[in-house]
Amino acid sequence: MRFSALCRLSRGAAASLAGRKGPAPLQAGSPATRRGTASTWGRWEKQQAGGGGSCSARGSAAGEIIQSSKKVLASLQKGHPTFMPTLAIVQASDEDLVQEINQNFAKEIGLHVIHICLPQGSSEDEIVGEILRLNEDPTVHGIALHLSENAYSTKILNAVKPEKDVDGVSDVNLGRLVRGDTYNCSVSPTASAVMELLDKIAVKTIDGKKVLLVGTCGPLEASLQCLLQRKGAMTMSCQWKTQQLQSKLHQADVVVVGSTKPKEIPVSWIRPGTTIVSCYPDFLSGEHGYGQDLKYSNQSAVEAVGPLAIAVRMQNMVKTSERWIQSQQYREWNLHCLKLQPLSPVPSDIEISRGQSPKAVDVLAKEIGLLADEIEIYGQTKAKVRLSLLERLKDQPDGKYVLVAGITPTPLGEGKSTVTIGLVQALTAHLNVNSFACLRQPSQGPTFGVKGGAAGGGYAQVIPMEEFNLHLTGDIHAITAANNLLAAAIDARILHESTQSDKALYNRLVPVVNSVREFSSIQLARLKRLGINKTDPGTLTADEISKFVRLDIDPSTITWQRVLDTNDRFLRKITVGQANTEKGFFRQAQFDIAVASEIMAILALTTSLADMKERLGKMVVANDKNGQPVTAEDLGVTGALAVLMKDAIKPTLMQTLEGTPVFVHAGPFANIAHGNSSVLADKIALKLVGEGGFVVTEAGFGADIGMEKFFNIKCRASGLVPSVVVLVATVRALKMHGGGPNVTAGAPLKKEYTEENLQLVADGCCNLQKQIQIAQLFGVPVVVALNVFKTDSHAEVDLVCEIAKQSGAFDAVPCNHWSAGGRGAVELAQAVRKAASQENSFKYLYNLELPIIEKIRIIAQKVYGAEDIELSPEAQSQISRYSKQGFGNLPICMAKTHLSLSHQPERKGVPTGFILPISDVRASIGAGFIYPLVGT
Repeated sequence: MRFSALCRLSRGAAASLAGRKGPAPLQAGSPATRRGTASTWGRWEKQQAGGGGSCSARGSAAGEIIQSSKKVLASLQKGHPTFMPTLAIVQASDEDLVQEINQNFAKEIGLHVIHICLPQGSSEDEIVGEILRLNEDPTVHGIALHLSENAYSTKILNAVKPEKDVDGVSDVNLGRLVRGDTYNCSVSPTASAVMELLDKIAVKTIDGKKVLLVGTCGPLEASLQCLLQRKGAMTMSCQWKTQQLQSKLHQADVVVVGSTKPKEIPVSWIRPGTTIVSCYPDFLSGEHGYGQDLKYSNQSAVEAVGPLAIAVRMQNMVKTSERWIQSQQYREWNLHCLKLQPLSPVPSDIEISRGQSPKAVDVLAKEIGLLADEIEIYGQTKAKVRLSLLERLKDQPDGKYVLVAGITPTPLGEGKSTVTIGLVQALTAHLNVNSFACLRQPSQGPTFGVKGGAAGGGYAQVIPMEEFNLHLTGDIHAITAANNLLAAAIDARILHESTQSDKALYNRLVPVVNSVREFSSIQLARLKRLGINKTDPGTLTADEISKFVRLDIDPSTITWQRVLDTNDRFLRKITVGQANTEKGFFRQAQFDIAVASEIMAILALTTSLADMKERLGKMVVANDKNGQPVTAEDLGVTGALAVLMKDAIKPTLMQTLEGTPVFVHAGPFANIAHGNSSVLADKIALKLVGEGGFVVTEAGFGADIGMEKFFNIKCRASGLVPSVVVLVATVRALKMHGGGPNVTAGAPLKKEYTEENLQLVADGCCNLQKQIQIAQLFGVPVVVALNVFKTDSHAEVDLVCEIAKQSGAFDAVPCNHWSAGGRGAVELAQAVRKAASQENSFKYLYNLELPIIEKIRIIAQKVYGAEDIELSPEAQSQISRYSKQGFGNLPICMAKTHLSLSHQPERKGVPTGFILPISDVRASIGAGFIYPLVGT
């Protein structure tokens, strides 16, 4: 739209943007009392044209700004075609015409404007609330305010995020202007328009000129003072009622007017030849008579910023958009690691944790390139990270993906978590390589049981240790609530169906609300699955109503149990429904540990909120009396489950003892589930570390269980390709696999484990060799990390490393991170970096299209070393059922003892010649896998 056409819209509307008197901010967008009209503006335009064409000069300046901004925006959108910069204008005044000018300028440039109208009498808190909402809206890139004259306050002005403040009214933007950081701040559009007029129209140079600011205040006065002085002008500032006003007016070469001139001040006070720039609409309206006198007497040049200020505002919006795009790009890390001073002997884990002062989590987040609106802080040391980061960094190349697995575990403990933490501490704190550890959240069950916590140990652990191990950010509690809601819905549905008629059930499920009966979206989906293509509840037949309302759940087939994250052994078997209100409907049920819930497995495998909701809906909880699966979607609770899980889906950011970043997220057990932390945590971390960085994640139990499931289940869900496997071993565990005596947790170790015994070590390395071979099945290079204890001899350590290399490991490295922190794992970190640079021929172990039995057999023979498998009649029946129900193409998640490659915990080393018994087969359809139960 041409500038001259815009001039005709409304002189009062446009000029009202220029400034106001009193405490209000003097900025583009601050409406004054509506005195101007379209005819007034047209009359003023003619006055300007008759006096030498100043309006065309202003029009030219505004037009140039608009065209320049249009080109800049087009260039931005060429590189970011989906980007649409949006300006939100919050209005709480009676000024309407000004919005048309904003809209037209924005439209010509290519900006999107949303106009939010609040009641004129809105309170300060109401206005601030709206501003804060817009601050958090990622689709809004700029905010401007049009409020009534007495509504502006410091609280309101500073409520606008500095990066969204297109009018430069916040203290942060004013401070940056004063410091000269004009690139990173928005400058008052009115002040910029004044400078534009002085530079291009009225004065060739203002260097050395005396400029009087009269009737200005607030951000406009501060901005003008700064800009004028930077140009070499000598500035004075006063209000209209200043006693020496006449003297100051006579001294001034340029007068900038910020508010209407009182009638009692004569025009003759202004020295002939003075350039006058008006930031206030009435100055040129002719209402007081001085504007025309000055213009036509040819004594002074009178200019008004008018729509030029609006053009500058739109230019500010484009610059804000440019800065926003730059802020969304990947940021180089500026990580400040924490110093460690290891003590000898090594103190307890809790003493070490409490002896280190962690960084504030918002500081850590900033150091690794997270934006302020991408974290939700929980206390001082934990924060949730929002999934929006994945969209922001979608074009950023991933880092290297490292899995830490282990040999077949023993009661002695192999230390996978400590290796994981020690490795990232070595990479980042000692080799200056970006790295992230991704760990599972520990369950209270093992934490309060024999195992203890999962934060690592010694000088390689996550801090604060107590917060890591207990409660964290409540994800497990959210899973418990969601799981038990579904369990309650199952029993309630069986009770209602057994005690009510079809009509009563229908009235409950599809009630009349405000005289209208409607199906919900989830109910329409169920009707579609039933083959009922109707949307009007009043048109269903009696048979259709019966099919719709009755799930006919067979209580004997219910597989969904209640959960609790505590080892309460007396809840393992319970009877539910014994209250009189349950009308004789009771059955035997049980409580499982919360982390064994399928919802936990879903959390670990999901890739987005939408994907999680879909998976939750697919969870099979029972069969109906015809043998068909009943899902959470059929029960109508999917939306509620998703709401309960909406915060749990975000990974939790913490740090290691040396201040390197850690994601803690999800904690599925490695027996009935896949035993790995979340796909989302890994994906976010891979973007954050950058192309040359490393993400180190840990698998549960031995490589035969956790690693196999990581590759065949988690990697299929994520699409991510691993770079290296770090296989953790200890000398004393290898001695047990070599025939060493049994160990009881907490009891003193026998001499075989505390004295050098090379033969036991050599014999036990068969298990290490087998686990290396398992990793090689997937085409991924293996680095063995030998977790060294003080009882290990140099000869034993050297023997293990030599055998590992001879068995096909890329490298084998002794590690001392437990006693020395990251410094003790530097050699391991270097080996991992070298291995990650090798050619990678990753492949899955089996095709999903194979029959369920064949997939089980492949795992049993190739991974465990079994001769064959043996299926019980129950397992055969379940496999047939799942195949008929369409679940045959899911991956397999074997539920097997972790203490042996076989199904017999006492068989250490590498058992052979055994038949693997499959006692039952179950399904986690929402998580997306079939899990056979091996042995007992």
